[in-house]
Amino acid sequence: MRRTQAKDHSAAAPRSTPGLFPAPVQPEAVDADVPGAIGHALEQVLEDRLSRAVVLDARFADELAQRVARFTREGGKRTRSQLLWWAMRACGGNDSHTAVAALRIGAALELLQTCALVHDDVMDGSALRRGRPALHADVRDRYEDAATSERAARFGEATAVLAGDLALAWADDVVAETALDPRTATAVREVWSDMRTEMVAGQFLDLQGQLTGSRSPSQALRTAHLKSALYSVQRPLALGATVAGADGRTTRALCSAGRCVGMAFQLRDDLDDVFGDPRHTGKSCGGDIRDGKPTYLAALALARAEATADRPALTVLEQALGKQDLTPADLDRVREVLVRTRVRAEVEAKIECLSAQGLRHFDGALLDPDAAGRLRALLAAAAAPRAAQGPPARSHPVSPMDADACGAPEHRR
Repeated sequence: MRRTQAKDHSAAAPRSTPGLFPAPVQPEAVDADVPGAIGHALEQVLEDRLSRAVVLDARFADELAQRVARFTREGGKRTRSQLLWWAMRACGGNDSHTAVAALRIGAALELLQTCALVHDDVMDGSALRRGRPALHADVRDRYEDAATSERAARFGEATAVLAGDLALAWADDVVAETALDPRTATAVREVWSDMRTEMVAGQFLDLQGQLTGSRSPSQALRTAHLKSALYSVQRPLALGATVAGADGRTTRALCSAGRCVGMAFQLRDDLDDVFGDPRHTGKSCGGDIRDGKPTYLAALALARAEATADRPALTVLEQALGKQDLTPADLDRVREVLVRTRVRAEVEAKIECLSAQGLRHFDGALLDPDAAGRLRALLAAAAAPRAAQGPPARSHPVSPMDADACGAPEHRR
């Protein structure tokens, strides 16, 4: 475990919002319930922002700011902020100032996730999120008696765009107001800025791939890397290491681990979309197929069918991708093709390869043993098979057409 320098918290730095964390935070106490501590930090941030919103305008606070707060409070497992916390602890963060900074930036990550999901639902036309109406659908329904259905729907989408913008503004504010020494603050802002831009780039490539019907497996990996892998795993690890003042070698090892595990995480999500059980994945099956998303799974299946002149498989895939009224029988035919052509098995093998490589990078870092064990367990679980999936895929080696399956995705073109 290596540290670049001792923290100088007396140096000039952005001031924390008054009233947040009035008492010292003991890292060991947070370790016992990291999601709970992140939730507490998030609640303090949201209460502060909502009180400001009420002063600004009561209607804005009630109909927009409260929706952002409610959506964020109802978040998932706080996985990204947990990765940040345990990376910080594994890199030697063991004082109250560092713990407060990690919790605050973890709360900012949760707000950034709100921005991403709310905007995603608008762009994908998704009516549901976490089993409830998506934010834009909720607003639309709220105003369905006040305007035509078209105008109410348009207002709902516009409001959701503003809600995502507000969540992003709050997230940026939290990061900017977090008390850090100048050198660490600059490094944190750099990682944060890169992460936001990467998310936008990945989302654009995803939309552009849907529009053009992209069939390139390498481009699909590139899109997944930018849109999900970096943001879901690599950047949270980098933020935690940066807050703790980790040296370059340690940070690079964690980032390499996060890059591989993040890609494995996204590929697992692609498989879950087709083969997962909605009771465990939290979403209906076949959404990516209906939207014609340029996932690696779909791109590889199309490439395999074309390379082997498998006309039946190609017909099934081309008819299903982008078919909004996809039926359960249609999805079953897609599943059959993915299993018969061994594409599912190949993606499973790629996930295993990426996960193993990521953990090798992780094991090469000099980290605090106790915290490293907790962090390693999170990384190992990130791409693990979800419960109650369909028939297990047969083990199958990665094919020559994807021989660099475990290579760094950002170097693929």
